[in-house]
Amino acid sequence: MLRWVVLALLISICACAGEQKKKKVKSQPLSRGWGSNIKWVQNYDEGLSEMVKSQKPMMVIHHRDKCQHSQALKKAFATNKSIQKMAKEDFVMLNVVEETQDRNLAPDGYYVPRIIFVDPSKTVRADITGKYSNHRYAYQPEDMAHLLPLGLDPSLQVSVCMSFSINDGSFNSFSSSFHSQKRAAFLVAI
Repeated sequence: MLRWVVLALLISICACAGEQKKKKVKSQPLSRGWGSNIKWVQNYDEGLSEMVKSQKPMMVIHHRDKCQHSQALKKAFATNKSIQKMAKEDFVMLNVVEETQDRNLAPDGYYVPRIIFVDPSKTVRADITGKYSNHRYAYQPEDMAHLLPLGLDPSLQVSVCMSFSINDGSFNSFSSSFHSQKRAAFLVAI
C-alpha cells in the first residue's frame, strides 16, 4: 500500500513540474525584435481598426525569422533611434512573419523583407516605395534614411505644411510643435 501512495505522490509531483515548465515558456512579444518600446498590433484587422481610430497610417513590415536580409533590416530598424521614435509616434505598427494572401499587401510579389504603408482611409499606398526597381518595397539596412519622412529638408516641410493648411483646411487640428508639423507633412506626402 505504501508503494502505491509513494508512486501516486511521485506521479503528481512530476505532473506539477511539467505544468510549471509550460507556464515558464514565454510567447514571443509582438515586437519580434523590431522595437520593444513600440506599440505593435497583433494582426492586419487589428491594425486597420487602430489606424482608423488613431488616424495614423500603418506600416506593415513583412519578414522571416530565418532570413538573413530580414535579420539585418531588423537590427538596423531596432537600433536607429529616429526610426524607433517615428514608428512609435507616427504609425500603427504591424510586423508579419506569416505571409498574407492579400495581393494588396504584395503589389510586386511575395518577398521579404518588404515594407508596405496603408493610409487611414485603408488604402494600400503602392506609390510609396523603396529605391529598388526589382523589389519596389524592399529596404536594406543602409536605407533607414529613406524610411524617415522626417528627413525631409526643413524648408520643404514648411511649404508642404502650408499647402496642407491651404488645400485641406485641417492643419489647425495639428499641434504647432515642429514634430507635429513634420507628421502633417508626411501625411500630406502619402
